[in-house]
Amino acid sequence: MVLAEAQSLSTYLPVVIQAALGLALPVGILAASHLFGQRAKGNYIKDKAYECGLPMEGKPHPRFAVKFYVTAMLFILFDIEVVFLVPWALVYREFLAAGIALTAATAVFLGTLVLGLLYEVKRGALEWDK
Repeated sequence: MVLAEAQSLSTYLPVVIQAALGLALPVGILAASHLFGQRAKGNYIKDKAYECGLPMEGKPHPRFAVKFYVTAMLFILFDIEVVFLVPWALVYREFLAAGIALTAATAVFLGTLVLGLLYEVKRGALEWDK
């Protein structure tokens, strides 16, 4: 009976090792970052901004215009559209063979996206010169 219990516990050994490594690795990385990181306390050289070997000019974090963020959000929105439409296009024939109609659901999805695009054009979100 003791041998059976030892064998059953040894089957969990890889899981225990993986859990230990999963905890030890992030703690070790955070400790190394704290000890050797850019913001180490009292280290003048590490506290200075560095860019290509030259002293930094201007603010360290310049502000970006809102149009960059709007463009990024629009890109993500229409990228997600493609992520949903490509699989639909690939399995559409299989759904038709099974007698399942997806045209109405897809029309609602595309209609919502077209309305969103028209709203963006009307608001001038795609005009870069603004």
